[in-house]
Amino acid sequence: MDEMTKTKIEAAAFRALVKHLQIRNDVQNIELMNLSGFCRNCLAKWFKLASEEYSSPVNYDEARNIIYGMDHLKWKEKYQTQATSEQKKKFEKTKDLHAKITLY
Repeated sequence: MDEMTKTKIEAAAFRALVKHLQIRNDVQNIELMNLSGFCRNCLAKWFKLASEEYSSPVNYDEARNIIYGMDHLKWKEKYQTQATSEQKKKFEKTKDLHAKITLY
C-alpha cells in the first residue's frame, strides 16, 4: 500500500472514531479513560499537536469542538454526568496507563 492511500485510510478511520464518539455521548470521558486510557479530550490534544505539526494550528478549544462535534462546554452541560467515587478511584489507580499526549 502506498503512503497516500494509507494516510487516506487512517484519516477515514479517525473520522469514523470521532463520529462514533459524537453519537455515543452517553459514554462519559472518565469511563473511556478508565477502560482505554484515552478520551475525547486526549483526541483533541492529539488533533491540536498534529495541526501544529502540519502548520495549520488550531487551539485546544477549537480542537475539542471538532472532536465533540459541538461547543465543548455545551456538550458538558448537555451530556456530562458527575463521576462516581468508584470511577474517580479507578481513574487515579490507572493514571500510569493513561495516554501520553505526543505524536509518535
